[in-house]
Amino acid sequence: MTAHFPTAGLGLKPQHFDAALACTTPGLWFEVHPENYLMEGGPRLAWLQAIRERHPVALHGVSLSLAGPQAPDPAHLRQLAQLARRIEPVLVSEHLAWSRAGAHYLPDLLPVPRTTEMLARVAANISRTQDVLQRRIALENPSHYLRMERHSWSEPEFLQELVRRTGCGLLVDVNNVHVSACNLGIDATDYLDQLPAEAILEIHLAGHSADAHLPGLLVDSHDAPIAAPVWALYQHLLARTGPRPTLIERDGNVPAFDVLLAERDMAAALLHPLVPAPEEQPA
Repeated sequence: MTAHFPTAGLGLKPQHFDAALACTTPGLWFEVHPENYLMEGGPRLAWLQAIRERHPVALHGVSLSLAGPQAPDPAHLRQLAQLARRIEPVLVSEHLAWSRAGAHYLPDLLPVPRTTEMLARVAANISRTQDVLQRRIALENPSHYLRMERHSWSEPEFLQELVRRTGCGLLVDVNNVHVSACNLGIDATDYLDQLPAEAILEIHLAGHSADAHLPGLLVDSHDAPIAAPVWALYQHLLARTGPRPTLIERDGNVPAFDVLLAERDMAAALLHPLVPAPEEQPA
């Protein structure tokens, strides 16, 4: 997976190891949460290294807590850097969120008040992370479930300023945009149109569900096929940005590998017409 030949990939699940290892689909790549592989050895790391020998791998972190009250844990960053050196991922990404207070980690990606003070905090933590990893990371937009009144920046402006200050890239989760737009009453296409296209390094696609108790609330559940409105937003984004590496996420109600691969192939088919022929690709 390279900047001039973006392809579609899958979030990798342990139950799909054999099928993933054997799959010969052209351009297929996988993404994992690095937190599951921050060890010196053992079968789990050997499993990931075997996959990496066959397919490109990206690391998608969920616990750096870049918007948290403390800087990212130095020990965690060192372990992440060690894993990145071992796996040589095509991309490392994290979330615009917080999940840690002191030694306590919370099992969620919590919302961020988009103030100028918070902007400085997140920018500093991104820079610390990039300095340790010696690579650019991509930052993912969050899902929203309620309005916060303390915002000084719109989310696209906040993300764009983080890109400007740190040189990081963006991971645009289109399902998150759709869920947030429905829950907050904003325009999803307008949101996407405000993002700096040149900074978008990866796109995520996933399914969502309706909340069982609050009518009208959508939940970024990753437990269903990608919905038609999300596919439409994805095509709208690609029309503006050109092809970008795209990942299909499924974390609940995980189907057989070939079912996920078929959904991945739908994204690949949308990317394919946008990819230049070999003679047209930049040197």
